[in-house]
Amino acid sequence: MDLKDHIRTIPDFPKPGILFYDISTLLMHPQAWRTTVERLGEVIAPYKPDLLVGIESRGFLTAAPLALHLDLGFFMVRKRGKLPGDTLSYSYGLEYGSDTIEIQADAVQPGQRVVVLDDLLATGGTMAAAVHLLQRAGAEVCAAACIVELNFLGGRDKLPVPAHSLLTYDA
Repeated sequence: MDLKDHIRTIPDFPKPGILFYDISTLLMHPQAWRTTVERLGEVIAPYKPDLLVGIESRGFLTAAPLALHLDLGFFMVRKRGKLPGDTLSYSYGLEYGSDTIEIQADAVQPGQRVVVLDDLLATGGTMAAAVHLLQRAGAEVCAAACIVELNFLGGRDKLPVPAHSLLTYDA
């Protein structure tokens, strides 16, 4: 099955000049979605993670079913102020400004093996920030993975861990 057949592109979203790669159409097709989860499982299983981590918000859709498929735990990396209880945060620069992500302070134990997931890897800033936050929390970040990677934006080069993607686009 060619999963690219199930990715919709939307021009000029969220702003003019941007081509948005939408996984909504993939999620609506049960066989394509099942195939996506199975293929991600084949990529992630060799790392023998203890937990999977999803980045807000479509990373939750990617990591949660994969965690069930691999019989693993799952937790979330969220934007500042979205998680209850004690949190650990990491601020990072964006093209214009900055952002802060957080995890719950007790989400990961030192030495636990984790893999970070999102739906799409573009410039790599948020995924790299998530890796750094998790490493600072004591996790052993084994890898990062996504469904779609936009090669032309070079996000993979910002990641200090092996990166995997099911689908790549060069322009």
